Order: sequence, then C-alpha cells, then structure tokens
Amino acid sequence: MTPKHIAVIMDGNGRWARRRGLPRTAGHAAGAEVFRKIATYCKDIGVEHLTVYAFSTENWKRPEGEVSTIMQLLEKYLAEAIEKMERDGVRLRVLGDISALSENLRTLIARTEEISRRVEGMQANICINYGGRDEIVRAAARCAEDGVAVTEENINARLYSAGIPDPDLVIRPGGETRISNFLLWQSAYSEFYFTDTLWPDFTPRELDKAIAAYNKRERRFGGVK
Repeated sequence: MTPKHIAVIMDGNGRWARRRGLPRTAGHAAGAEVFRKIATYCKDIGVEHLTVYAFSTENWKRPEGEVSTIMQLLEKYLAEAIEKMERDGVRLRVLGDISALSENLRTLIARTEEISRRVEGMQANICINYGGRDEIVRAAARCAEDGVAVTEENINARLYSAGIPDPDLVIRPGGETRISNFLLWQSAYSEFYFTDTLWPDFTPRELDKAIAAYNKRERRFGGVK
C-alpha cells in the first residue's frame, strides 16, 4: 500500500559533493534535481502529500554563500513550478516562518499558494525556515492570542501544517538516525525509515525500498491488534 503522506529529510548534499571534490553548493544543486524526480514519482504512484525539509531555522548558521545558493535554488524551483503546477496537477505549500525570506521568495510563495487554491492533485509541502519546536511554540502562542485552551485540537489548527494529514512515513537518507527538529508534533506516530544513501543518490528505487519496509510495519497508534 502506498502511504498517503511521505515526509523526507533531504540529508547528505554536502557530503555527496565533498566525496566528489566539489563545493557543497554543487551538492545542493544535485539534491534539488532529485527532489523534482522524487516529487514526480510520488505523484505517479499515488502519494497525496510529499513534505520535504528544505531549510531549517538552524540552517542560517551555515556559511553565507551556502545559504545564498540554497535560497537561489528555492527561487528557481518555485519560479519553474509556477509555470507547471496547473498543467501537472500539483499543488505547492510552504511551511515555516517566511518573514525572514527575501521579498522575491515571498512573492513566489504567494503565487504558488494562489495557484494551489484552484488546482487538484498531489500536494508538495516545502519546509523553509522551519523548525518543529518553533512551530509548536508559535501554535501555543496563537492559542493564547486567540483566547482558546491549549488542546491538541487547537494546536493542530494553528500549526503551519494545519489541514494536512500527519505523515505516514518519514524518510531520512544520509546515514543519520535523528529527527533534527522536523515535524516533531506531526510525526508522533509516523513510521521512520533511515538509509545510508545520500540524498543526491536517492532514486525512485530507493523510495520503493522505503515503502516496502513501511508495508512490513504494523501501525497500532498506541493500541493493540
């Protein structure tokens, strides 16, 4: 069975480049191309939501040149997506605090969200300037501002991901086995799949392996079967 919602921590771009004697920025460029291919494959096999970790709240600590390259790649992807979304039946949503992003990037994000409102099809959720802890704190603060109790329902309604089902499967390529502040609330009962394959080497075949492993799991959500 194909998971309805797959989330991916796109890890290993820098190491992929370093092993080839290339600058880290080359790894991010390669990783961006892989995201395009995996997003298309997810649509083809019936995935309804694909959420990827593109840039975390902690990633601002990286070298200025690397951050600039990542932002340029995001702008390039969104600009290209705007021309294809309606034709391909793909919606886009950005999750995270976009206030720190460039005016051009914010404009592109607004345009993709406008198109998404009239398009039906798979939704790709791109986490930019996103952190799980920050998201939960923000949602709790909004509960206080709105004068409502801090309950699971009210938190859910105020997350960046409000209205999006929780991920069934979270994949982390790159050999690390941690969550790195990604979808902390939403992944409470997700299945996790870790692989040593670096993100730029991640193929549809690798995704098939992750889904096959997912289908061997028994999801009980705290209960008993």
